[in-house]
Amino acid sequence: MTHLSQEAIHLKIIGRVQGVGFRPFVKQLAHQLNITGWVRNQGSVVEIVAEGSLKDISYFKEQLVTKAPTNARIKELTTVQLTTQHYTEFTVIASQDTPLTAAHISPDYSLCEPCLLELKSPTNRRYLHPFINCTQCGPRYTIMHQLPYDRHATSMENFEMCQQCLQEYTDPTDRRYHAQALSCPECGPTLIYHQNEQIIKGNESALSATITALKAGSIVAIKGIGGYHLCCLTSSTYAVATLRERKRRPSKPFAVMIPVHNNHGNSAIHHYAIPTPIQLQKLTSPERPIVLIKKRNNTRIADEVAPCLDEIGFMLPYSPLHHLLLEGVAEPLVMTSANISGEPVLLNTTEVEQRLGRIADAFLHHDRPILRTAEDSVYRIIANHPQPIRLGRGIAPLEFELDFTLPKPLLAVGGEFKNTIALAWENRIVISPHIGDLNSPRSIEVFETTIADLSKLYGIEIHEIICDAHPDYLSSRWAHQSGLSIHSVFHHHAHASALFAEHSVNNEDLLVFTWDGTGYGPDKTFWGGEGLLGQPGNWQRVSSFKPFRLLGGEKAALEPWRTALSVCWEINQDWPNCPYESDLLKQGWQKQINCPLSTSVGRLFDAASALLELVYKADFEGHAPMYLEAIANNFVGLSIDLPLTYTTQDLWECDWSPLIALLQDANLNLQEKASAFHTSLANAVVKQVKQINNDKDFKAVGLTGGVFQNRLLTEQVKQLLSEAGYTVYLPQQIPSNDAGLSYGQIIEAGYMKVGW
Repeated sequence: MTHLSQEAIHLKIIGRVQGVGFRPFVKQLAHQLNITGWVRNQGSVVEIVAEGSLKDISYFKEQLVTKAPTNARIKELTTVQLTTQHYTEFTVIASQDTPLTAAHISPDYSLCEPCLLELKSPTNRRYLHPFINCTQCGPRYTIMHQLPYDRHATSMENFEMCQQCLQEYTDPTDRRYHAQALSCPECGPTLIYHQNEQIIKGNESALSATITALKAGSIVAIKGIGGYHLCCLTSSTYAVATLRERKRRPSKPFAVMIPVHNNHGNSAIHHYAIPTPIQLQKLTSPERPIVLIKKRNNTRIADEVAPCLDEIGFMLPYSPLHHLLLEGVAEPLVMTSANISGEPVLLNTTEVEQRLGRIADAFLHHDRPILRTAEDSVYRIIANHPQPIRLGRGIAPLEFELDFTLPKPLLAVGGEFKNTIALAWENRIVISPHIGDLNSPRSIEVFETTIADLSKLYGIEIHEIICDAHPDYLSSRWAHQSGLSIHSVFHHHAHASALFAEHSVNNEDLLVFTWDGTGYGPDKTFWGGEGLLGQPGNWQRVSSFKPFRLLGGEKAALEPWRTALSVCWEINQDWPNCPYESDLLKQGWQKQINCPLSTSVGRLFDAASALLELVYKADFEGHAPMYLEAIANNFVGLSIDLPLTYTTQDLWECDWSPLIALLQDANLNLQEKASAFHTSLANAVVKQVKQINNDKDFKAVGLTGGVFQNRLLTEQVKQLLSEAGYTVYLPQQIPSNDAGLSYGQIIEAGYMKVGW
């Protein structure tokens, strides 16, 4: 090309563009198009100076976006015209140091297809290497000591690269250029199998011993990307039952990892489940989450994997080790978090063997340290959109831009259960991976470590903390004991604000139904069935449910039979089939001793499940409602009207009382009762919306809170409201359960100008 035909531009690409192979991609693209100039990293920005013909430069800019590496997330691309410098080649130049606050942390990535092909190729030097990776795949967040993301700042720092790996690492044209977790069989890491007194070190031999143990029906604790899994054959009823007994987890469903029959796993999943196209798309996405999918009957997956449920959480192998395990075993494996129930997943080899010695028969370790936990992400498809249940590996840390700029950093510490924390500064917010329920010393330890980690990684000094208004939440207690400035946000306001911000609802009031278990309300009662109208920082409670008492306080959440008794007594009825002695409890209920008022729809689901004799005592959160939904089995039939009255508190109050007679109707079968319960509540939402809309101006309705993880209820509500002409918003990136509270707390505090 001649100099006269040349154009020169300076490009800045902002987003997740570090640790994803962006610079090698740019160099290769430039080479293909005869573009000269240079590329470099500058914090969260990739800078490019490009010279070439007008046509080639135009195509270059287009391809930068459309052909970017799979894991890149381009948020902004800016272009400035330059005077040509007549570069003779295109080079990768040294990165510029920038503040940590400008950096972006990448989550851990699943094995890419080029690496998978190499893993299975006998002629490749990384054949069957359990730690194969490149710039497009492998661990990031879980092995990172600090930013910027360089090998010496990761847990790979002590693994010296061999000459071949070093050559790949330093070659800008190689797809492993600056792949920080780069390794091969010569470099390490290495697998170690441990069973009783037997220790087998070496990738091939340790892997073989693990496969043999699993095939024999053993339970093996296996170290992965963000922690350990407890694994066993799904086809072995004995192994699954033994795992349940040892882990003291009688009913909570186990996740299942299935073999990959082709690179996308399509053929494998159809043997075991009946996925919809959207479920299949999410299952095979690069994030490789757990996806809840309807199970197929008469497969080799034991019923004990997910007792009494019609869905199983399926996932595909996402690490090279998982691919090798599943190929060797040649059938699905239970893959459940290796922890003491309710605690975060375990990381440390010694601690795993000490604390899980009574659960696992054997252990498969490796010597690459995991620096922080990242449990598997979980999704459910609701109304044809994936909805996150848990944010974890492959997704989190999850970052968003705020529509306001904070004058100082804020830390939100979330709730008591399904805890996540959020760190916000300037116009950025980062949500941590799932931490879990804050009911054990280890949970608090991981909670504190996560706060310290994110603050250190981004170079943020925290002075302001946002917490839930509930005074007894452990996250709130921690905040108040921190010695920092504290601001409280009400539970359901945070839920509503999270949904509002996720959908960028601008300058219009939104009616949000926040239905869940319980959350502390401004009136010091426990809400859970509210309709909130307005915008973040200015929510007005406009609807609710007839209050009832939680028999035994917090015990009601674990023992649905208590709520069943309470709602019966509330309408002057007895529950003759109650399986527990209740005379003393009734005296306490009458005297209002340890019986706080609540409007919780989640507890009404508990009561319904107990009255139908499905679940009297919950083995896990959501146990009773999940069984109730499974019994209804997508059947839509009978619906009864729930009266709506206007109270002296200016609320449209829904009366749940008719549901009790419905649930006790001897003329209806179990499925009809369960279905009618769902449909009646769905119609109650529509009735409330229309009544509120008579004198309040709004056009859109949001559905959030843990109750709206129920697909049958949510899809009915959405369909009915859409038919009535309303826009309906559901969570799509932020969990509707309490894992979304930390995000909502920041949004609510930001609109209230906390600390401004």
